Amino acid sequence: MSVFVHLVAELGRLLEPVLAESATAAAIVLFTVLVRLALHPLSRAAFRGATPAAGCLPVLLQLPVFFLMYQAFSSGDELLAHRLFAAPLGARWTEALGEGGLFGEQGLVFLGLFAAIGVVAAWSAVRGRRAATAAALAPAGPAGRAARAAAAAPVGVSAEQQEVMRKLGGVLPLLSFGTLITAAVVPLAAGLYLLTTTAWSVAERAWLQSRAARAGEGGR
Repeated sequence: MSVFVHLVAELGRLLEPVLAESATAAAIVLFTVLVRLALHPLSRAAFRGATPAAGCLPVLLQLPVFFLMYQAFSSGDELLAHRLFAAPLGARWTEALGEGGLFGEQGLVFLGLFAAIGVVAAWSAVRGRRAATAAALAPAGPAGRAARAAAAAPVGVSAEQQEVMRKLGGVLPLLSFGTLITAAVVPLAAGLYLLTTTAWSVAERAWLQSRAARAGEGGR
């Protein structure tokens, strides 16, 4: 964990002349982006495979990073004094409520975090439903292959598989909102990590689906 703390602290010191006391919060976002960049080739491979097991691998590899973030801002000393605006990065929402209530200085920081996570979750839910519907209703032939490519679905799906995909499309996107619950109980720093990595995942998948759709249209 000391290597992780040292890296985040050094990134924060580099950003401090520009961002002052919020530099460490920005360093967490930058660190998360670097982790996701390193995992991007694996995410692309998982997207091409379009299997649940392959899709879970990038998520599983992020768990140690999330655990380190949680530990560093729960029991560490070096980073606990840093803030995002008025809220300490080691504070939880319940603690912020005790320092001024829902609309106090710290409470507003958490509300802003929750709002941003909610927007990302809603975007993910809408895209997930559209992709599942497109894959389930896609006709046979080149047009169907393009639609299934955009939805990251295998080409040779049966009618039963299409029905399962349609049902899952209505349920799985709602799981995106579970991030809100997690962000409400973990330190603010871990919430920032969740926001950044979730936003990256949605944007990355949208980009990969767009590329797949263009490739499918080009193959007609």
